[in-house]
Amino acid sequence: MTVDINHGKNLKAVAHRVDWSPYLAGAGIGVLSWVVFAVVANPIGVTTAFSQLAAGAAVPIFGGEFVAQNTYWQRHPLRLDYGTLFLLGIFLGALASAVVSRTWRVEHVPSVWLERFGPSISKRYAAAFLGGVLAMYGARLAGGCTSGNGISQGLQLAVVGWTFLVVMFSSGLATAWLLFRTSAR
Repeated sequence: MTVDINHGKNLKAVAHRVDWSPYLAGAGIGVLSWVVFAVVANPIGVTTAFSQLAAGAAVPIFGGEFVAQNTYWQRHPLRLDYGTLFLLGIFLGALASAVVSRTWRVEHVPSVWLERFGPSISKRYAAAFLGGVLAMYGARLAGGCTSGNGISQGLQLAVVGWTFLVVMFSSGLATAWLLFRTSAR
Protein backbone atom coordinates (compact mmCIF):
# COMPACT_ATOMS: atom_id res chain seq x y z
CA MET A 1 0.00 0.00 0.00
CA THR A 2 1.25 3.47 -0.81
CA VAL A 3 -0.27 6.60 0.63
CA ASP A 4 0.04 9.79 -1.36
CA ILE A 5 1.17 12.42 1.12
CA ASN A 6 2.42 14.66 -1.68
CA HIS A 7 -1.11 15.64 -2.78
CA GLY A 8 -0.99 14.20 -6.28
CA LYS A 9 2.70 14.40 -7.09
CA ASN A 10 3.91 11.29 -8.88
CA LEU A 11 4.85 8.39 -6.67
CA LYS A 12 7.56 5.87 -7.41
CA ALA A 13 6.34 3.08 -9.64
CA VAL A 14 5.29 0.05 -7.67
CA ALA A 15 7.39 -3.01 -8.55
CA HIS A 16 5.60 -6.05 -9.93
CA ARG A 17 2.38 -4.19 -10.76
CA VAL A 18 -0.33 -6.42 -12.20
CA ASP A 19 -2.69 -4.96 -14.81
CA TRP A 20 -6.01 -6.68 -15.45
CA SER A 21 -6.90 -7.67 -18.99
CA PRO A 22 -9.89 -5.61 -20.17
CA TYR A 23 -11.02 -8.61 -22.24
CA LEU A 24 -10.96 -10.93 -19.25
CA ALA A 25 -12.71 -8.32 -17.08
CA GLY A 26 -15.39 -7.79 -19.76
CA ALA A 27 -15.95 -11.54 -20.09
CA GLY A 28 -16.18 -11.75 -16.29
CA ILE A 29 -18.88 -9.06 -16.22
CA GLY A 30 -20.79 -10.95 -18.92
CA VAL A 31 -20.61 -14.21 -16.96
CA LEU A 32 -21.58 -12.37 -13.77
CA SER A 33 -24.64 -10.97 -15.55
CA TRP A 34 -25.73 -14.46 -16.60
CA VAL A 35 -25.24 -15.81 -13.09
CA VAL A 36 -27.18 -12.93 -11.52
CA PHE A 37 -30.06 -13.40 -13.98
CA ALA A 38 -30.12 -17.14 -13.21
CA VAL A 39 -29.83 -16.86 -9.41
CA VAL A 40 -31.83 -13.76 -8.46
CA ALA A 41 -33.81 -13.14 -11.68
CA ASN A 42 -32.70 -9.50 -11.71
CA PRO A 43 -30.28 -7.56 -13.88
CA ILE A 44 -27.13 -6.17 -12.29
CA GLY A 45 -27.37 -2.58 -11.17
CA VAL A 46 -26.59 -0.42 -8.14
CA THR A 47 -28.45 2.88 -8.19
CA THR A 48 -31.58 1.37 -6.66
CA ALA A 49 -29.45 0.10 -3.78
CA PHE A 50 -28.02 3.61 -3.33
CA SER A 51 -31.59 4.96 -3.25
CA GLN A 52 -32.56 2.41 -0.62
CA LEU A 53 -29.53 3.32 1.51
CA ALA A 54 -30.36 7.01 1.06
CA ALA A 55 -33.82 6.34 2.51
CA GLY A 56 -32.17 4.94 5.62
CA ALA A 57 -29.69 7.82 5.83
CA ALA A 58 -32.51 10.36 5.46
CA VAL A 59 -34.45 9.11 8.49
CA PRO A 60 -32.17 10.72 11.14
CA ILE A 61 -32.00 13.95 9.12
CA PHE A 62 -35.62 14.45 8.03
CA GLY A 63 -37.47 12.04 10.31
CA GLY A 64 -39.12 8.71 9.71
CA GLU A 65 -42.51 10.18 8.87
CA PHE A 66 -41.09 12.40 6.11
CA VAL A 67 -39.27 9.46 4.55
CA ALA A 68 -42.35 7.20 4.84
CA GLN A 69 -44.50 9.83 3.07
CA ASN A 70 -41.98 10.52 0.31
CA THR A 71 -43.33 8.92 -2.89
CA TYR A 72 -39.84 8.08 -4.19
CA TRP A 73 -38.75 6.34 -0.99
CA GLN A 74 -42.09 4.53 -0.79
CA ARG A 75 -40.99 2.77 -4.00
CA HIS A 76 -37.39 2.34 -2.74
CA PRO A 77 -37.49 1.89 1.04
CA LEU A 78 -34.40 0.89 3.02
CA ARG A 79 -33.87 -2.84 2.80
CA LEU A 80 -31.00 -5.23 2.62
CA ASP A 81 -31.49 -7.28 -0.52
CA TYR A 82 -29.61 -8.45 -3.58
CA GLY A 83 -28.92 -4.87 -4.69
CA THR A 84 -27.30 -3.76 -1.45
CA LEU A 85 -25.25 -6.96 -1.30
CA PHE A 86 -24.19 -6.38 -4.92
CA LEU A 87 -23.17 -2.82 -4.02
CA LEU A 88 -21.07 -4.11 -1.12
CA GLY A 89 -19.57 -6.74 -3.44
CA ILE A 90 -18.53 -4.05 -5.94
CA PHE A 91 -16.67 -2.18 -3.22
CA LEU A 92 -14.98 -5.29 -1.83
CA GLY A 93 -14.14 -6.60 -5.31
CA ALA A 94 -12.61 -3.29 -6.37
CA LEU A 95 -10.60 -3.15 -3.15
CA ALA A 96 -9.37 -6.74 -3.62
CA SER A 97 -8.46 -6.01 -7.25
CA ALA A 98 -6.49 -2.89 -6.31
CA VAL A 99 -4.66 -4.70 -3.50
CA VAL A 100 -3.78 -7.72 -5.67
CA SER A 101 -2.63 -5.51 -8.56
CA ARG A 102 -0.62 -3.39 -6.10
CA THR A 103 -2.25 -0.18 -7.33
CA TRP A 104 -4.19 0.73 -4.17
CA ARG A 105 -3.29 4.04 -2.60
CA VAL A 106 -4.93 7.05 -1.03
CA GLU A 107 -4.63 9.87 -3.53
CA HIS A 108 -6.22 13.21 -2.73
CA VAL A 109 -5.34 14.92 -6.01
CA PRO A 110 -4.54 12.64 -8.98
CA SER A 111 -1.69 13.78 -11.22
CA VAL A 112 -4.02 14.38 -14.19
CA TRP A 113 -6.18 16.68 -12.05
CA LEU A 114 -3.12 18.38 -10.58
CA GLU A 115 -1.73 19.23 -14.02
CA ARG A 116 -5.01 20.70 -15.24
CA PHE A 117 -6.68 22.23 -12.18
CA GLY A 118 -3.97 22.62 -9.54
CA PRO A 119 -3.24 21.15 -6.10
CA SER A 120 -6.38 22.21 -4.19
CA ILE A 121 -7.73 19.21 -2.29
CA SER A 122 -10.99 20.97 -1.41
CA LYS A 123 -11.58 21.91 -5.06
CA ARG A 124 -10.95 18.28 -6.09
CA TYR A 125 -13.31 16.92 -3.42
CA ALA A 126 -16.02 19.47 -4.29
CA ALA A 127 -15.80 18.57 -7.98
CA ALA A 128 -15.88 14.84 -7.19
CA PHE A 129 -18.89 15.27 -4.91
CA LEU A 130 -20.78 17.41 -7.44
CA GLY A 131 -19.94 14.95 -10.22
CA GLY A 132 -21.18 12.06 -8.09
CA VAL A 133 -24.44 13.85 -7.28
CA LEU A 134 -25.04 14.69 -10.95
CA ALA A 135 -24.18 11.15 -12.07
CA MET A 136 -26.51 9.62 -9.49
CA TYR A 137 -29.34 12.03 -10.32
CA GLY A 138 -28.91 11.28 -14.02
CA ALA A 139 -28.81 7.54 -13.39
CA ARG A 140 -32.02 7.62 -11.37
CA LEU A 141 -33.66 9.90 -13.94
CA ALA A 142 -32.67 7.43 -16.68
CA GLY A 143 -34.00 4.50 -14.66
CA GLY A 144 -30.60 2.90 -14.23
CA CYS A 145 -26.86 3.29 -14.13
CA THR A 146 -24.02 2.05 -16.28
CA SER A 147 -24.55 -1.44 -14.88
CA GLY A 148 -28.32 -1.52 -15.21
CA ASN A 149 -28.83 0.40 -18.44
CA GLY A 150 -25.52 -0.17 -20.18
CA ILE A 151 -24.51 -3.69 -19.26
CA SER A 152 -27.74 -5.47 -18.35
CA GLN A 153 -29.99 -3.90 -20.97
CA GLY A 154 -27.21 -3.89 -23.56
CA LEU A 155 -26.78 -7.65 -23.05
CA GLN A 156 -30.52 -8.04 -23.60
CA LEU A 157 -30.16 -6.03 -26.86
CA ALA A 158 -32.62 -3.44 -25.55
CA VAL A 159 -32.66 -0.19 -27.50
CA VAL A 160 -32.50 1.83 -24.25
CA GLY A 161 -29.31 0.01 -23.24
CA TRP A 162 -27.54 0.69 -26.52
CA THR A 163 -28.79 4.28 -26.61
CA PHE A 164 -27.46 4.76 -23.09
CA LEU A 165 -24.04 3.33 -24.01
CA VAL A 166 -23.70 5.55 -27.10
CA VAL A 167 -24.71 8.68 -25.18
CA MET A 168 -22.53 7.78 -22.17
CA PHE A 169 -19.39 7.19 -24.23
CA SER A 170 -20.02 10.23 -26.45
CA SER A 171 -20.57 12.58 -23.52
CA GLY A 172 -17.60 11.06 -21.68
CA LEU A 173 -15.31 11.64 -24.66
CA ALA A 174 -16.61 15.20 -25.11
CA THR A 175 -16.14 15.97 -21.42
CA ALA A 176 -12.62 14.52 -21.39
CA TRP A 177 -11.76 16.55 -24.48
CA LEU A 178 -13.09 19.77 -22.92
CA LEU A 179 -11.42 19.27 -19.55
CA PHE A 180 -8.12 17.70 -20.51
CA ARG A 181 -7.30 18.93 -24.00
CA THR A 182 -3.90 20.46 -24.48
CA SER A 183 -3.44 23.77 -26.19
CA ALA A 184 -1.92 23.75 -29.70
CA ARG A 185 1.69 24.80 -29.74
